[in-house]
Amino acid sequence: MPENTHPHIRAMLERYDFITDDPYEALREIMQEIVLYALYDAGFFYRAVFYGGTALRMLYGLPRFSEDLDFSLLEADENFDLAVYNEALSRRLMEYGFDVRIETKGKERAVQSGFVKGNTLKCLLMIEAPESLIRQYHPDKLVRIKFEVDTRPPPGFDWEEKLYRRPVPYMLKSMTLPSLFARKVHALLCRGWQDCPKGRDWYDLVWYVSRETPLDLHHLEQRLRQSCSVLEKQGLAIPEHMDPETVVQMLKNRIETLDIERAKEDVSRFVAEKNELKPWSRPFFQAIVENIVMTGTGDRMGAV
Repeated sequence: MPENTHPHIRAMLERYDFITDDPYEALREIMQEIVLYALYDAGFFYRAVFYGGTALRMLYGLPRFSEDLDFSLLEADENFDLAVYNEALSRRLMEYGFDVRIETKGKERAVQSGFVKGNTLKCLLMIEAPESLIRQYHPDKLVRIKFEVDTRPPPGFDWEEKLYRRPVPYMLKSMTLPSLFARKVHALLCRGWQDCPKGRDWYDLVWYVSRETPLDLHHLEQRLRQSCSVLEKQGLAIPEHMDPETVVQMLKNRIETLDIERAKEDVSRFVAEKNELKPWSRPFFQAIVENIVMTGTGDRMGAV
C-alpha cells in the first residue's frame, strides 16, 4: 500500500478480501463513504435524508453492492443547488488521496445529479488492489460515483438518525425501512424497463420481505400520486384508495411481464452469493408479494 495512504482508508480496507471481493466495487464503496462523510461535514443532513440501495447496504445490512447515492430533501426547495457542496467534496476526497473532479447538473430539474470521477487505476493503487487485478482495467477507465437529490419529494415519509462508523463515527438522517420499502415498491411498479428490468429492485424486494419489513402504504400512495411513468403510459389512473390487496395485485401484474433471466443478469455482479438468485421464478415472486406486511403511518418521530 502506498506510504501516504490515509489511516482511515487502511482501516476501511480490512472488511474486504480481494480474492472474493471485486476491487472496483470495494473502491467505489470506499469513495461513496467518503462522499457521504463530506456531505455530513458540510451540513448537508440538516436539509436531507439518505435513501436508496446504498443506504440499505451501508445502514441496514443489505448484502449487495450499490452504484449510486440517493438523497431526498426534508422539504421541497426549488432553489436548492447541489453544486454548493462541490468544494467540500473535492477537498475531502483529496485529503484521502483521491484525485477526482466533481460535476453537478440538473438545477432546473426536480432531481439534481452530481458525479465524482477519477482514474480507476490510480484510485485502485490507493487501496492496494493486487497488480494482477489492476492490469485488467484500461488505463483511461474512470471510477464514477453518482449522487442525486430529490428537491421536490412526495410527502409522508419517515426518517430516523443513524450512526455510521466509516471513515469516522457520525450521525446522519435516513428514511426508515418502511418508507424505504415504499420507495422500492414504487420503483417496481413505475420504473420503465425497456429491454432490461432492474434486477436489483427485485433482489431488494426479497430482502425486505425476508426481514418482515412493513411497507408504508401511505407513503407509497403519495409517491404513486406524484408520478408513475408506467401507469401514465398505459393510460391508467392511480386507484382512489390504495389498499393492500390493490398493491399486491399491481405487483403481480408487473411480475407477469418480468424477464426473470435478464433481471438475474442485472443484479448478479452486485452479489457475492449467486445461489440467492437460484429460486427466482414467477411463482417465487408471486409468493413473495403475497407475504408483504403493510401499514399506514402514524404520528411518529421524524415523520415528514
